[in-house]
Amino acid sequence: MSRKPVKRLLVVAATPLEINPFLKQWKSGSIAPKNWEVDVLITGIGLTATTYSLIKQIHFRKPDLIIQAGVGGCFDETIPLGEVVLVKQEAIADQSVIELNQLKTLFDLQLVPQDQFPYQKGWLINRSPELKKHPLKKVRGISVNEITTDKKKKDFYRKHFNPLVESMEGAALHYVALRENIPFLQLRSFSNYIAERNKKRWNMKASIENLNRGLIRIVKSL
Repeated sequence: MSRKPVKRLLVVAATPLEINPFLKQWKSGSIAPKNWEVDVLITGIGLTATTYSLIKQIHFRKPDLIIQAGVGGCFDETIPLGEVVLVKQEAIADQSVIELNQLKTLFDLQLVPQDQFPYQKGWLINRSPELKKHPLKKVRGISVNEITTDKKKKDFYRKHFNPLVESMEGAALHYVALRENIPFLQLRSFSNYIAERNKKRWNMKASIENLNRGLIRIVKSL
């Protein structure tokens, strides 16, 4: 009987801290989905580092699926910290200008066509069938180079993009994976609410625990 060809999974995170529970199980050999080889990439923080690291890794060893896992900020304070979601569509929020008290993106300014590949109406949208296989809530995300601490800027982002989650790496994954035609998932848990700088009100412990539970569940289900 012929064996199924082995596929390659690439698990990506900005920092090892965010996926430490997963790393422990992966290194022990307890996470071994059938017919999959699992690689792990720590990209570093931010859009630039993530883009470079992803491209370098993909050209070295192209995966059949990429899963990015990380914590992020939440725009909706009615949602409990620690909740885990999948990001369906992404935008780079601070690739923009505030003009006449309105936020305008490069697409609004007509510097870039809003449907220029891989964008669709200014968004980087994950249409991979892999996204539909998992029951987690599918949400909008924005990525920024500067963490949002200003409440006025938070309101601009909310009005223009209506996002649920903010990160510093998500759009890099979407952009690279779409350009390279690789199925992908962006898994996020909420560690804090946007513009809340009092670290005592953050919940890194629950967000990392829940994030890794979700990540391990998805990997084992492959």
